[in-house]
Amino acid sequence: MPHTMVCSMTAVLGSVLVFSFGVWPESLTVLLVAMGIDYATGITAALKEKQGLNSTVGAWGLARKGLMLLVILLGHRIDILLELNNIAMGGAIYFYLANELISITENLGRMGVPMPDRLRELIAVLKNKK
Repeated sequence: MPHTMVCSMTAVLGSVLVFSFGVWPESLTVLLVAMGIDYATGITAALKEKQGLNSTVGAWGLARKGLMLLVILLGHRIDILLELNNIAMGGAIYFYLANELISITENLGRMGVPMPDRLRELIAVLKNKK
């Protein structure tokens, strides 16, 4: 692929990302990393439990993560509309980040990774609340 084509595609992708999320906050990067870790630990936990991999379950997991990003995009556009300073987008990012961290912790527990009893209790309480 010619150099100018790669540069052009990168420019278009960058423009779409900046339009979608504005200036890229570090919290969004942390969320994307957490999403990747959650997905990987979920796969690893399923393999350890000898459940096997299910493409339907995996696809729904990825779709759910994509929908989270769409909610964050909506939050960004609301911030622009109401002239807020990343209030809606930031709130959505931190909500989903907390959700991903809980899920990662659950997956690590399923794999038998040691963790404090207090943390296990806290996760159980959060899971039981609707």
